[in-house]
Amino acid sequence: MSEGIRTRRWTRAEYDRLIAIGVFQPGDPVELLGGELVVSEPQSSEHYVAIGLVETALRATLGRGWVIRPQGPVALDDESEPEPDVALVPGEWRDYLREHPAQPVLVVEVALSSLRLDREHKGSLYARAGLRDYWILNLVDRVLEVYREPVADDTASFGWRYATLARFGPDTSVAPLAAPEASLRVSDLLP
Repeated sequence: MSEGIRTRRWTRAEYDRLIAIGVFQPGDPVELLGGELVVSEPQSSEHYVAIGLVETALRATLGRGWVIRPQGPVALDDESEPEPDVALVPGEWRDYLREHPAQPVLVVEVALSSLRLDREHKGSLYARAGLRDYWILNLVDRVLEVYREPVADDTASFGWRYATLARFGPDTSVAPLAAPEASLRVSDLLP
């Protein structure tokens, strides 16, 4: 950052207030990540279809007791309210009537042009929040990257990273940690 330039960090409460008074409208491509307001990149058709495929596959595989939230806010901590492409949370929709969920059991980001951001920046943010299961549907290489085991790392963007990474190709299956019986074929997730 250049000398003389001052930036302001935002809290989740302040961000929610900006939404409440109409500064940001539903659908505005803005997320609060680590105290910074980040503008999301526009979605290609392929990216959007992949989000729908992930949602459809999870819905077909999981039983009752789960909410699949496409592009919905997650209240990670006091300075972060990302809107992952898909988040899986326990319970029913009405459980989140008053507040966004804080601890999803699975977060999925679909990456085409955002692969580096999703791996390094968002991955570190989700690891810092203690999310045990973070997936990136990598449309560039046509694989599903599964990140698990958050660990502290001073070199990471938010001081945390995932200790394990497994890559699954189209001919393989994977299950969320929270629902190990729910096996998903990677080919069903890819557009």
